[in-house]
Amino acid sequence: MASGHFFWAIFYFACLCSASLANNAKVNFREKEKKILDQILGAGKYDARIRPSGINGTDGPAVVRVNIFVRSISKIDDVTMEYSVQLTFREQWLDERLKFDDIGGRLKYLTLTEANRVWMPDLFFSNEKEGHFHNIIMPNVYIRIFPYGSVLYSIRISLTLACPMNLKLYPLDRQVCSLRMASYGWTTADLVFLWKEGDPVQVVKNLHLPRFTLEKFLTDYCNSKTNTGEYSCLKVDLLFKREFSYYLIQIYIPCCMLVIVSWVSFWLDQGAVPARVSLGVTTLLTMATQTSGINASLPPVSYTKAIDVWTGVCLTFVFGALLEFALVNYASRSADRAADMHRENMKKKRREMEQASLDAASDLLDTDSNATFAMKPLVRHPGDPLALEKLRQCEVHMQAPKRPNCCRSWLSKFPTSPFKKVPCLGRGQCSRSKRIDVISRITFPLVFALFNLVYWSTYLFREEEED
Repeated sequence: MASGHFFWAIFYFACLCSASLANNAKVNFREKEKKILDQILGAGKYDARIRPSGINGTDGPAVVRVNIFVRSISKIDDVTMEYSVQLTFREQWLDERLKFDDIGGRLKYLTLTEANRVWMPDLFFSNEKEGHFHNIIMPNVYIRIFPYGSVLYSIRISLTLACPMNLKLYPLDRQVCSLRMASYGWTTADLVFLWKEGDPVQVVKNLHLPRFTLEKFLTDYCNSKTNTGEYSCLKVDLLFKREFSYYLIQIYIPCCMLVIVSWVSFWLDQGAVPARVSLGVTTLLTMATQTSGINASLPPVSYTKAIDVWTGVCLTFVFGALLEFALVNYASRSADRAADMHRENMKKKRREMEQASLDAASDLLDTDSNATFAMKPLVRHPGDPLALEKLRQCEVHMQAPKRPNCCRSWLSKFPTSPFKKVPCLGRGQCSRSKRIDVISRITFPLVFALFNLVYWSTYLFREEEED
C-alpha cells in the first residue's frame, strides 16, 4: 500500500516538473531573443560606426548584395523628363560580429526596426530628384539578423528620378530610364555593391502605364571615379516604348482630317468667296491651335521632332489651300478684265467696219448716180470676220489629224487662252481659275500621299535601326 502511494507521488511530481519545464521553455525562448540582442548589440560590444570585415574575415571591402522589387511606376513626364517609381529596396551583407546561437534551429532570425542599431551601407540614388519613406501605419522597414551573421535590410520607398530623353522620334520613340545607386562615402576599397545572383530585379505583374509599355530592363554596373577615389555603383535600365495608338487618335488622324477638309475649297464655286475664305481661315486656325497644344505638352528642345515634321507639313498644306484660293480669285478677276477688254475691242472693230461699209456704199452711189440698185461686192474685205472664219475652217479641214493627248484633252474641258487660240468671251467660256482648282484637286492629295509614304517609311525605319 505504501509503495503504491509512493509511486503516485513520484508520478505527480514528474508531471509538475515537465509542465514547469515546458512553461519555462516557452517563456525563456522569447527571453532568449532579448538576451541575444543584448549580447550582440550591447554597449561596448558592437560599434555601428565600424564597417564589417571582408569576405572570410579579411581586410578586403565589405560586399553588399542588392535587389529591388518594382511595385508601381506612376508617371513618366516628358516635359520635366522624370519618372516616379515605388519600390521595395533590399540590401544584404555579412557581419560576423552579429553571429549568435540559434538554439537548435528554433531561432531563424532576429528582427529589428531601428536601422541605427547596426552598421548600414551609405547607399544613395544618384539621379534622385525627390523621395520619401512610407510610415503608414508603421514605418515600412525591417532588419533581419540571421544566426551566421547575415543582415537583410528591406524598406519601401517612393522616388522621383531624372530620365534624360531623346525626343527626335517622338511619338515613335523608345526611352531608357535608369535607376542608379552608388556609395556616397565608402570607396571600392571599403565597400562594393553587387547585384544579387539569380533575379536581382522583379517587377509587379500587373504593371500598367497609360502611355508607355515596359518592354524590358537590364542590370549593369556604373562605378564612378572622382578625385576622392572610386565608388561602387549599380544601375538598372528600364526600356519604355511609347504607346502610339493614343497619338494616332489624338494627333495624326485629326490633322489628316483638317488637311482633307481644307481641300473642300477646291470643289466650291470660285465665286463663293465668303465660303472659301471662311473654310480656309478656320482650318488654318484650327491646325495652328492643334500645333500649339502639342508643343505645350513637350519641352522646348533644340532639335526637330517627328511630330514637328508632321504638324509643320500639315500646316503648310492647309496654308497652301488658302493661298490657292487667292490665286484662283486673282486669275478670275484677270480673266474678267481680259474679257471686258476683248468685248470692248470687238465692239470698236464692229463700229469701224460698219462705218467703212457705209462710206463705201456712199462712194458707189456718188460715182454711179444712174444705177438704181447697188450690187453687193463679191469679194470680201480683208478684215471681214466672216471671211476669216471660213478660211480658218478650211485650214482646219485640210490639216492632218493629230494624235490625241490624254492630259491635253482633259485640260481642254477647262479651256484657257494658252491652249485655244479662240479669245475668252466670258467667265463661263474659259476660266484659268477653274483649271487651277481642277489641278489642285489632283495635285494636293497626290503630294500629301507621297509625304505620308516618305514620312512613315523614314521614321519607322529609323526606329528599327535604333532597336
